[in-house]
Amino acid sequence: MENNKTLYTSFTKLALKVAMSKGITLKKAKEIVIQKFELHPFEKMIVGLIDSKKLIRKDVDSLLKDCISVCEDFGPDRDYVTLIIVLERIDKIKATKKGTDTISARILLTFKNQIDNINTKIDAPPLFNALLETRSAIEWVTMFGIYPFIPKHKASKNKPVLLMPPYLGNDVSTTFVRNYLKSVGFKTYKWELGVNMINSKYLPKLIEKLDEIFEKHQEKVSLVGWSGGGIFAKIIANRYPDKVEQLITIGSPVWGVKNMKTPLVRMLEFLRGKTLRARNDKFIHELEEIPNVPVTCIYTKTDGLLPWKHCMEAETLRSDIKNIEVFGSHCGMGANASVLLTVANSLNKNITGKEPKGIITKVESLFFPKFWEQKGVSKFTNLFFN
Repeated sequence: MENNKTLYTSFTKLALKVAMSKGITLKKAKEIVIQKFELHPFEKMIVGLIDSKKLIRKDVDSLLKDCISVCEDFGPDRDYVTLIIVLERIDKIKATKKGTDTISARILLTFKNQIDNINTKIDAPPLFNALLETRSAIEWVTMFGIYPFIPKHKASKNKPVLLMPPYLGNDVSTTFVRNYLKSVGFKTYKWELGVNMINSKYLPKLIEKLDEIFEKHQEKVSLVGWSGGGIFAKIIANRYPDKVEQLITIGSPVWGVKNMKTPLVRMLEFLRGKTLRARNDKFIHELEEIPNVPVTCIYTKTDGLLPWKHCMEAETLRSDIKNIEVFGSHCGMGANASVLLTVANSLNKNITGKEPKGIITKVESLFFPKFWEQKGVSKFTNLFFN
């Protein structure tokens, strides 16, 4: 929260000054900026920061420079897109003073360009992580023994879920995830398009399949995509939010793909015979957009194939966007008990609005990094006593 406070202190100064550049008073600017942060996860903190602001003496360019400097210090982050959206909303306000519209437009463009530059500096996974990918063989083999003991929280019966496999994978890759979702009450569907080569030609067939499932159930369909499958799932969710219940990605690059540094991209370029930059621009642009449906992104910081920051969506944009970290390799995510639990629980929570409860769910938290990030022994006593 300290990091967020530093960033938002700097940004709210900039946002207020940009709003004031439209010719409005500080009081009115405060009202407008607070309104633009409505439903933001840090709304209370931001309102407090804005209310405490006095007349800002610095000019708008100096404040922009200060804010960019803070972003550079914190490094690449998908959540900066939330700040861009706030500036876009302020830019749309009608100016009360002639000749002031260009100021907000210029600040917005400069801020976007600077953030784009910062976000290109995400490093490729370290060699150590790549070497750790060999453990995926152990994860797949041991899952056969672990699978019967994974807790099963019953979900809403027969809710449709369409699953999409990873790059170079097929429907066999999603076997454990599909079987687990079936066992807790979901109706699962394969993608049935053979090996996933991440080609935009799959989209028309996937959209047809979505339509078929939608018509059959007469209700929205949840999409689950692992790695490259999550790319297709996100684009479809962006195009057809009226037919998509929610989106869940598993180790999927959901933004910044054009500049992503990974050996996987080199393999993809070799097999396709062209660079990633030369691919379908529309396809890549659609991937940057955030669908208007609940989103859950599952990622692992020990991913050896993809930079994990590319696998997280902007949690600060809406309360129905969640990033959940798990332990494990990229190639083993389809046979990871934590992934299976997260997919099923997220699907059910987003449909029913309820989280699973009971002692078993508390014990399950032991298998997630979020539990171990807590300090002190109280994290263990809190499992059983609140």
